[in-house]
Amino acid sequence: MATTATVLVSIILIGVLISTATSSAEVAPSLPPSPSTPLIIAILSTLGFQDMAAAATAANLSGAIPTTIFAPTDSSLLTCPSCSTTRLLLEHSVLGLYPLHFLRRLTFGTKIESLAANRCLTVTASASDSKTARKVFINGVEIVKPDFFNNGLIIVHAIQGYVSHLSPLSCDVESMTTLSFPQHASAFSNMRSMLKDAMRGLRVGGYSMVSLAIRVKYSELLELKSMTLFAIDDESVFVDGGRGGGGGQMYVAEMGFHIVPNKILTAADLMRLPSGSKLPTMEPGRNLVVTSAGGGGPLMPMRINFVKVDGFDLVVNNRVAVHGISMPFRRVDNPVKQQFSGQDLDSAAADVPAMR
Repeated sequence: MATTATVLVSIILIGVLISTATSSAEVAPSLPPSPSTPLIIAILSTLGFQDMAAAATAANLSGAIPTTIFAPTDSSLLTCPSCSTTRLLLEHSVLGLYPLHFLRRLTFGTKIESLAANRCLTVTASASDSKTARKVFINGVEIVKPDFFNNGLIIVHAIQGYVSHLSPLSCDVESMTTLSFPQHASAFSNMRSMLKDAMRGLRVGGYSMVSLAIRVKYSELLELKSMTLFAIDDESVFVDGGRGGGGGQMYVAEMGFHIVPNKILTAADLMRLPSGSKLPTMEPGRNLVVTSAGGGGPLMPMRINFVKVDGFDLVVNNRVAVHGISMPFRRVDNPVKQQFSGQDLDSAAADVPAMR
């Protein structure tokens, strides 16, 4: 009877703690000390992860050491009917405590080793601004209920989206590159991996249509040494001609006009460019022009071809830099003639040491 009463009290306490938990669990609720496997089952079951709870016994999760679980919802598990729930639970559980505020500080693409042998989860986050907080993704699946449970020993984040088993190469990017491509094509394979990294970052950051557009031009982009891409978000892709005379359809059709080939221009590089600087694009004879230099703050933002740059460094890696713009670039007959004397990018680059 005493044992049964203890379990009932534990479950009641879990329910009370969940009902009082907030979306930010920096102040962790308390549970009875030294939770055991049945207690983890009770936690997952009470939170609504019935399939994960059923798999906890076979996964042999003791709960005796700090553990973070990125728990797929039951509906997410339906996206992989052939998956083993026990294996998925191990693949989505990591040693240590990873609350939301810590995950947001991790470098884009950070890998965390899971409890499944030689399997790692990849952490990414969306771009943020003053109005919206950064969303965090685990292997591309959004954390929809961050810090859903946190008692200082166990953290549970709810994730929802397509799930599948982790690759045996999930912990080692270099191995993926080596196995996929010949060694004599290392430069080619590096650009391929950097493009894939950019596509993944754009997809989880709200620029999935641009990610798809990169795939359409994939073979052409692979021939570049590097590139700087100016992107519009998914919402803007479907805007009609009211914004920029063609909206997102124009952007997809003229993506080359939004790419500076063979140069990586980070936010710092762009902010150093003076008004009138010309940026060559993938369309021969068509240049972009800095019509408002950076550094003016939110009331005087940087503009290229009179279009505001509203998201710097969405993705930056060894070969690719991506920045957000408020609408597709407009073709301006002669923006320099109106206000500027004109200046080639190469001459402006002399004053930009970070340009590569």
